[in-house]
Amino acid sequence: MTGSKPRGGDKPLHLHFIAIGGIGMSGVAEVFFNQGYSVSGSDISESETTKHLREIGIDVAIGHRAENVREASVVVYSSAVRKDNPEMVEARRLGIPVIPRAEALGELMRGKIGIALAGTHGKTTTTTLVATILAEAGLDPTILVGGKVDAFGGNARLGQGEYVVAEADESDGSFLFLPAVYGAITNIDADHLDHYGDLAKIDDAFCAFAARIPFFGKVYVCGDDAGVRRNLPRFSKPYATYGLDETNHLRATNLESTERGTSFDVEDAEAGKLGRIDLGTHGLHNVRNALAAVGLSVTLGVPFEKIRSGLAKFRGVRRRFDLRYEDAKRGVRILDDYGHHPTEIAATVEAARSLLGRSARKGRLLLAFQPHRYTRTQHSAAEFAECFGGSDRLYLTEIYAAGEDPIPGIDGKFLADRVSKAKSRPPELLFEKSLEDCATRIVSDLRDGDLVLCMGAGSVTKLPDLIVSRLGG
Repeated sequence: MTGSKPRGGDKPLHLHFIAIGGIGMSGVAEVFFNQGYSVSGSDISESETTKHLREIGIDVAIGHRAENVREASVVVYSSAVRKDNPEMVEARRLGIPVIPRAEALGELMRGKIGIALAGTHGKTTTTTLVATILAEAGLDPTILVGGKVDAFGGNARLGQGEYVVAEADESDGSFLFLPAVYGAITNIDADHLDHYGDLAKIDDAFCAFAARIPFFGKVYVCGDDAGVRRNLPRFSKPYATYGLDETNHLRATNLESTERGTSFDVEDAEAGKLGRIDLGTHGLHNVRNALAAVGLSVTLGVPFEKIRSGLAKFRGVRRRFDLRYEDAKRGVRILDDYGHHPTEIAATVEAARSLLGRSARKGRLLLAFQPHRYTRTQHSAAEFAECFGGSDRLYLTEIYAAGEDPIPGIDGKFLADRVSKAKSRPPELLFEKSLEDCATRIVSDLRDGDLVLCMGAGSVTKLPDLIVSRLGG
């Protein structure tokens, strides 16, 4: 696809992206546009992302209509797009090639050295960490990440260097399209069961991802993760493990938690101590993410001093333990986090509890969670019930559908009932159907020193602003 022209004309190839407002789709569309391609797209609603795409010159239509694709040479779709979408139907009727986002991303990686970061959780942060280090080393990578990074000006950046650093989305198995030379697997967990059906097929997909790494490349895998360890005997290509356990090839030692983040030494099983890292974010899960980035960077020949300085400049990703509000006088903070799977929630709650424990005020951890998708809530109800125990008060809202049809009996109250019966349930649990009611209740409950953690992958990202507006901020 790269560099080709449609139908013998002089115009650049025209790519149309269905659901262009999605965080993954918008990044791929923007990089193609910056390479000189003609790009258009559509989405069901206006957003900050669609406005940004228009501002840089991409034609974005609100609403999915057949006429949107009639000038397209290729149509790109996301995993959220249904087969009966009118633009999909029209593209196929007209014989226009229709490809998944991952295949388009794979085309961007051709002719470059691809670095793909996979895993059920942590891949956005790990992708950003790798990209930050390579940028600090002057390697000018092309970057595609599933979150907005202020340091990159968004979720995509076209670089002139030889590396492409990309987040590899496993949700529909399409990450197997990516022609990566280097990679990482942060963990393997039960998720997206609506696509895979069972954990065995998820294992198969990640093993296939690792198998696609060429013999001259390398994949770093988290040896602390039970899912990764379960599959290690199946990995046939060069790999190295990382983590906190002493059995790993690359590990973090002498950890020190600070108000700003976490410091630790990096030790290689063969080379010994590589140096000390000061990471500007919290949580053991992020120490592991940083180790993956360190391992890949060392493999690419980046000097450790550049690795150290790159990680010291890391300021996180929006919606990943993202500080949205702070009242220094009252000692109140509000964090926003994308985590929506039980494993992610438990790790983030642990990090928040650690942060709260270093505060001079003895506040509480107030956790607001919006469940994401009916299928995920149904399949992982038992795990959800046990993951909130580290909070002092839990506010559950109604499920965010994310385009799914409702499942009878599966709603926010269903999950609240499961949590209320759990062994590790939080001391207090409240169900607030709407975000507006949730914000009002949190403000009425708030005490000096409290830390509010808002979590979920849907519209819950609006909750911090709703809380702040009620606080008079």
